[in-house]
Amino acid sequence: MSENVISLHKSPDPEPPAGTAGVTTLTVVPDPASARPVPLWVRSGRAVRTVVTHESTKATVRAVARHGLYTVNGGRIVARRTWDGRTGARYERMIRTAEAAGNLEAAEEWEERLQRFRQARHHRRMDLLHSPVEAAKGLAVGTGVSIGALIALGIVMAINTGRPVDVLTPLDATIDFINLLIRIVQVVWGPMLTIGPFLALLALWTVGNKQQAAPQWALPANVRSGEGEPITPSIVVKALRDLGVPALRKAITEMGDAGASMLGPIRIAGCGVEVDVTLPSGVATNEVQGKRRKLAENLTRHEHEVFITIPQAARTVRLWIADSGALDEPIGPSPLVTDESMTADYTKGKAPWGQDLRGDAAALSLYQRHLLITGLSNQGKTVALRSLALWLSLDKSVQFLMGDLKGVGDWAMFDGLATTLIQGPTDEHVIQVTEMVEGAVDEMNRRIQAPPGTVFPPLIVLVDEAQVAFMCPAKDEDKRPYGGSKANSRYFMAVRKIHNQGRAVNVLMWQGTQDPTNENLPKLVREGAHTRASLALGTESQARMALGDKAVDGGAAPNLLRPGLDRGTLVVASDGVTIPAGQSSITVRTHYIDDDAAEAVTDRAKALRDGVTTLHAIERGEGHDPLADIAAVIGDAPRVRTKDVLARLATRNADAYGGWSFIDLKRVLDDAGAEPYKSDGVMVVAHDRVARALANRDNEGSASADG
Repeated sequence: MSENVISLHKSPDPEPPAGTAGVTTLTVVPDPASARPVPLWVRSGRAVRTVVTHESTKATVRAVARHGLYTVNGGRIVARRTWDGRTGARYERMIRTAEAAGNLEAAEEWEERLQRFRQARHHRRMDLLHSPVEAAKGLAVGTGVSIGALIALGIVMAINTGRPVDVLTPLDATIDFINLLIRIVQVVWGPMLTIGPFLALLALWTVGNKQQAAPQWALPANVRSGEGEPITPSIVVKALRDLGVPALRKAITEMGDAGASMLGPIRIAGCGVEVDVTLPSGVATNEVQGKRRKLAENLTRHEHEVFITIPQAARTVRLWIADSGALDEPIGPSPLVTDESMTADYTKGKAPWGQDLRGDAAALSLYQRHLLITGLSNQGKTVALRSLALWLSLDKSVQFLMGDLKGVGDWAMFDGLATTLIQGPTDEHVIQVTEMVEGAVDEMNRRIQAPPGTVFPPLIVLVDEAQVAFMCPAKDEDKRPYGGSKANSRYFMAVRKIHNQGRAVNVLMWQGTQDPTNENLPKLVREGAHTRASLALGTESQARMALGDKAVDGGAAPNLLRPGLDRGTLVVASDGVTIPAGQSSITVRTHYIDDDAAEAVTDRAKALRDGVTTLHAIERGEGHDPLADIAAVIGDAPRVRTKDVLARLATRNADAYGGWSFIDLKRVLDDAGAEPYKSDGVMVVAHDRVARALANRDNEGSASADG
């Protein structure tokens, strides 16, 4: 029978296309009534496939396989333990492991233990040959003594009751008790023979379940993921074995289960654990370093939760493995915020910066160290740099020259604390910051020319978003560029001069910059910093620019930090922070200090000082009034030390006052009648005297004009 109906009809189009008029159209119309039904075997196959692929079926199959393998592998584990306990197999594995690791002393020690084990086993076996005779003798003696004791007890009872038959009463009671025990065993023996095998299987299943002795595909989802799985020696050894390093895998395979002898003790270290791994001969440390992601996944961790460093010991890598999710938890507040009585000591103190991965406090010494912090945008660079400046501001001897080339108010709380504070992103702001740094160079030169032994207060020259200065295209009237890295680049050369000589006279350069490249962070500038720190970066080449080749080759990897998620986490290379022996860097999770908390800290810092007049621009021009400038740099403070006045004058106008000495300052003040004097053993300039001299001069000028 046909399954379709073929209909013949004329084209209904009243105006058919040219060349098609009168053409008869054949249309094939399916006949629903004649549709062939789906065969039964096809429907049955679909149903079977649905059942087989259903999630419940998969879960059932996994459960059956899992529990069956728990029992089988549990029996294998028990048999292995029994064999190890009865033979010297364990000692032999340890000997092979020590030999594979090249540790001959350990191999000899394990061989001695094996000999002692064999001797003790021989003595036990020899004792078994004589034990039947000794047991029979002991049984005979024990039985005789027991019967004698029972009869003696019966005699006592008979004397007490006056009935001779009581002599046998204890012996009869003992015989009855033994008969009762025999009957109990007869009753229980049958069920025990039936239940015993099931109890044995249950014990084997328990062992297998505890060891999770089943393939990964058969384990439950929560166990299969391994999330939060504790780190044990066997897990570390398996992770190293499956790392894809042939020599390492071969060595561990030859070691057997005793591969854990490569490991040092697993120590709790902060929010994770730490273990040293002595690699077998033929395996280099960089082969393990280069497979950090695979090692982390073998340990059921994310890549950012495993850090690999190189300690002092040869052929050794140090693994720090975080608890799952622990690095996503914030650390506590900064001591700067919680301890309102905290002060700073530039020379001997350390800034509380954050915590290392072990959970220990990470403090940084700032004494005579140039500083560079870099990283991608919006990763916490300004906050990390600002927290160091906040701590140092609590030392009232420290002076600040600050340039914020972002200009959004991140450093506004230092107004009234810094001698100079320039904020803004334009070329004009770069020019101002460049002249500020050049003024610091003049101050540095003045200090260098001072008599030997002179102690100078710390002067911190801080530039945030320094890449804006290096990339500035502006030029001065002599066609010298402000930006760039050439010999005539003004900002570059000023920074280089401070790096070269500033440390000796406590003039220090701090810079924060984004996304380092050779264009926005020249090589000579980054290598001039004593303390180099980096937040998350994009590539390994940028990490080398930020921290140097030595730190990166030693395991530093800011390029593996997660942008956004690891905000505020720094990799630091510096001798100013405590770094574990043998390592070249340390990872620090910095405390977050928001703007309000930062203002509270600077308010405390301002209370420690006599008052600072902050300049927001570098004044230019030939004309200047020394007495007025002295009054301006003194501000509202009742008195200021003469050397501080000289430093502030040089910052205010380097061309006019950069070469001034105490004699020049004294000459101007003596002429005006505002002579400096000693207070607490140091020469100071009094605010009242300078203000009175200015007022008298103005009055004299007014009188002359009236006359």
